[in-house]
Amino acid sequence: MRTLFFLFAFGLVTSVASAQTPSKVGSADVDYIFSQMPEFKQIDADLKSLENMLKKNLEAKGQEFQRKVAEYQQNEATMLDAVRQNTQRELQQLQANLEKMQQDAQAEIQKKSGALMEPVYTKVGKAIEDVAKENGYTFILNQQIGGLDVILYGDQNADVSDLVLKKLGVTPVAAPAPKN
Repeated sequence: MRTLFFLFAFGLVTSVASAQTPSKVGSADVDYIFSQMPEFKQIDADLKSLENMLKKNLEAKGQEFQRKVAEYQQNEATMLDAVRQNTQRELQQLQANLEKMQQDAQAEIQKKSGALMEPVYTKVGKAIEDVAKENGYTFILNQQIGGLDVILYGDQNADVSDLVLKKLGVTPVAAPAPKN
């Protein structure tokens, strides 16, 4: 019984002592980190290239559709009813195909972006974790999520973005703008 009491008391003292250990909180500007990485610049260029290719395809299909609409409007008055109805159905189908092509293009860009960025997210996440452990941080918070500030005030000394970049082997080009 005495041993059990001692273990309980030791556990209580240990938990109280650890609860009083102050937490060290830092922040990182993940957008800034990504913008400084050579991989991100290449990914951005690859995505813009894909976007341009898909945009050209969409524009070509759109011009073809507009040409057929103009042709239909020009000849509509002289068309037989059956031909007119058939042409209208064809134009509606072309328009639906064009809309689907736009949706597919957006989905393809998002899929490609996710596939290209996943290893970068993993790499940056690991570097943030390593920096946090090496510098005794309990938490590292992102300064913004979805364009919204998560940290409303933060001491610039708590910003570990440059430490993360150094951990990744990237020399920071410019300091992040103060978010205070």
